[in-house]
Amino acid sequence: MRKRTRVYASGVGLAVLALLAAACGGGGSSGSSSTSSVGSARSGLQGLNPGGTPKSGGTLNVLGQGDVDFMDPNISYYTIGYLGQRPWIRGLYAYPAIPGHTTTPAPDLATAAPTVSNGGKTYTITIRSGVMWDTTPPRAVTAADALLGLKRACNPAQPFGGLPDFESLIVGYAQFCGGFTKVTPTVSAMKSYIDSHQISGVKVSGQTISYTLTHAASYFPGMLTLDAFNPTPAETLNYVPGSAAEAQHTIADGPYRVQSYTPARTIVYVRNPVWKASTDPIRKAYVDKIVVTETGNEPTVQQQLQTNTAAASMEFDAFPPVGALPGLVSQMDSGTTHNFNLGPTYSTNPYIVFNQVSPNNNKAMSKVAVRQALSYAIDRSALIQDASGPQISPPLTHILPAGINGAQDVPKGYNPYPYDQAKANSMLAAAGYKNGLNLTLLYRPASTIATKMAQTLQADLAKVGVHVKLLGVPNADFYTKYLEVPSVAKRGVWDITLAGWGPDWYGDAALSFFGPLFSGPPSYPPTGSNFGFYNNPSVTTLIGQAATTGNAADAAKLWAQADMKVMSDAAIYPITQPYQPNYHASYVHNAVNIPAIQNFDPPNVWLSSPG
Repeated sequence: MRKRTRVYASGVGLAVLALLAAACGGGGSSGSSSTSSVGSARSGLQGLNPGGTPKSGGTLNVLGQGDVDFMDPNISYYTIGYLGQRPWIRGLYAYPAIPGHTTTPAPDLATAAPTVSNGGKTYTITIRSGVMWDTTPPRAVTAADALLGLKRACNPAQPFGGLPDFESLIVGYAQFCGGFTKVTPTVSAMKSYIDSHQISGVKVSGQTISYTLTHAASYFPGMLTLDAFNPTPAETLNYVPGSAAEAQHTIADGPYRVQSYTPARTIVYVRNPVWKASTDPIRKAYVDKIVVTETGNEPTVQQQLQTNTAAASMEFDAFPPVGALPGLVSQMDSGTTHNFNLGPTYSTNPYIVFNQVSPNNNKAMSKVAVRQALSYAIDRSALIQDASGPQISPPLTHILPAGINGAQDVPKGYNPYPYDQAKANSMLAAAGYKNGLNLTLLYRPASTIATKMAQTLQADLAKVGVHVKLLGVPNADFYTKYLEVPSVAKRGVWDITLAGWGPDWYGDAALSFFGPLFSGPPSYPPTGSNFGFYNNPSVTTLIGQAATTGNAADAAKLWAQADMKVMSDAAIYPITQPYQPNYHASYVHNAVNIPAIQNFDPPNVWLSSPG
């Protein structure tokens, strides 16, 4: 998943959750999964605020506290980066701002859903006519631009973070990317490689592009929403991908273009004069201008939004502060506000990782029985209270969150590790650890939730004779210097930690959980995010079978089997499948929550008079 504030998705996960600590109270049972009900309990549209007949005009002032990852059409792998792209970059497919369809890929630049042939292995797409780049002079967006975007995605300077999702799925793409990694990351060398090398499984003819896969994959349409498949203009080859120079020379095909960009400070979008509404089924583009200010903080942004002044319309990456959440949830539930929203994230965030290669305690963490015992010793309901309570953080007792294909085939009420201290004690003794264990828990003190959960785990495990030492590290180091460095885990620097994960696409997306997290050595860091080094060949086989099953319903049964097998091995301990809180001013209407951007959709809101 993407580093969320979407990208090693775990990165954002806790960053978002850090905003939620100590909000809602209320009890939550750790004894059963709410997988079957999550997603229906909250639609993610409480803040829609219809407001009558839409009108055009005005400036949408968006306030935040951080920046996009890249101003690039093909390499962003971050939720806020996707939010920043929404006004000016168009994909082959996108998630529409239509209630009930916000996680269903819809044609954007494509004229229709892909035509599938060759036994489910070839997907053919036609790009609609009349879509233009805002070049001088304007130039049509073509199928060749889509091929160029896919080539650029695996550049050696700054490749797209989600390449493992599909690099080996598209015929010839792994070979193309493998060669590209050997190229010096200069403008001339990269351009020469792109011009002189082809992807054997991708063909262009006029406005049509086809992708031939190594096997049938029912989930491929969801992948086509990713940045790597976005068309890109030839001018992007004049810059190193992800560079500061490129960020100042953007070319748009959406309803807005980037008028100015000052990193970590402001982004100003104005209307793109070559955009035609008749060619864009995704974006209404009601407002004339979008101004993003990135220098705020959450309490201040919330205060400004509640004044309903023209200077404060909606959030960028600043979410409602924890102190405001209880009141906002109450107002939402009573129907007294249409400004606040809880949107489904389809994520497992956070979850507990067991370091199975730690040498500590005579390699105790490599033993299934020990991991199972620790799982019985953890009180999920207490951890959920640390994450603002079950209204915002519903429990999750297995791998796949509700809404991800396969979750529906996990038996209702499935919870392999209900809280049971006596059983935990008995199992530890039987495993040879009657005197307990000494474990190090790696966490991020900057996250309020991570801190509270670390303390809760320390207290819970102490009750079964497990002494937990807390190792706090800076956010900037957590992944890059610890979880993504195999030698750190193998030295036993940490034994357990908290991470988070969400899908790169939605619906038929179980592969984006199991591939990076549980598929054995290919998923080990730094390539994957299997931070605990879990490896069960039977699970890997199930993943391969599910991934190559062309029918989503058949695949779901296999994903459910893999889910329960991973849980039987106690590879991780899931905690919650959280909702994302967002807020906007009362004069902002048609505020449709889009899970992929963790926010309301800027190009589709319209404004009434502020105040």
